[in-house]
Amino acid sequence: RTMRAIVDFQYDYFLEGDETKLRPMILKDIAQMINMDISTVSRVASSKTVQTDFGVFPLKYFFSEGIATDSGEEVSSREVKQIIKDLIVSEDKKKPLSDDKLEDLLNEKGYNIARRTVAKYREQLNIPVARLRKEMR
Repeated sequence: RTMRAIVDFQYDYFLEGDETKLRPMILKDIAQMINMDISTVSRVASSKTVQTDFGVFPLKYFFSEGIATDSGEEVSSREVKQIIKDLIVSEDKKKPLSDDKLEDLLNEKGYNIARRTVAKYREQLNIPVARLRKEMR
């Protein structure tokens, strides 16, 4: 029942395997869909995997918090992390982007995100701070 609810909730992702199609989803969403307690869904999600056309994933993989956009919709934190990663890959290595600058760029793109959250996501991606990414040439 838990997996069926996850597939229903993340339907667009399961069609293509595009990580940016993952919607923000928390344990409570699935618990409400299947009329079970959050703790039950948590136990199931932390002990099971699912084989898809795109690989084998722990059920926990499909859960993520949401970030609000200017248009009021919620996007997955994974989408924001991918944008941060893309910005850092394409940055000028002589003048790497600070967390403040990354926050500004994300806000310009319509993502309402704080510098602290940018720093948290950057750390989760194992990307060092700007001064450690600086290359001298």
